[in-house]
Amino acid sequence: MNVKPLSDRVLILPNPAEEKTAGGLIIPDTAKEKPLAGKVVAVGPGTSEVKMEVKVGDEVLYGKYAGTEINVDGTDYLIMKQSDILATL
Repeated sequence: MNVKPLSDRVLILPNPAEEKTAGGLIIPDTAKEKPLAGKVVAVGPGTSEVKMEVKVGDEVLYGKYAGTEINVDGTDYLIMKQSDILATL
């Protein structure tokens, strides 16, 4: 991958959206909710004020409207500031 986040930014590969409910019903594309968890793919170097606490490979939770969606080589990613990450799993 040739995307390197700058400053205190993090590149995240979101987990796939659920295809079925627990009862076995298939969820149509229009009703699917955005995933709120993903895997860290790349991390910026941080700043003098912000030390990077997440690292590549971490599973993280983030806010519903956090980050900016980007498409790299046909794969959708989110890029966001480390402060938009709520927790690690």
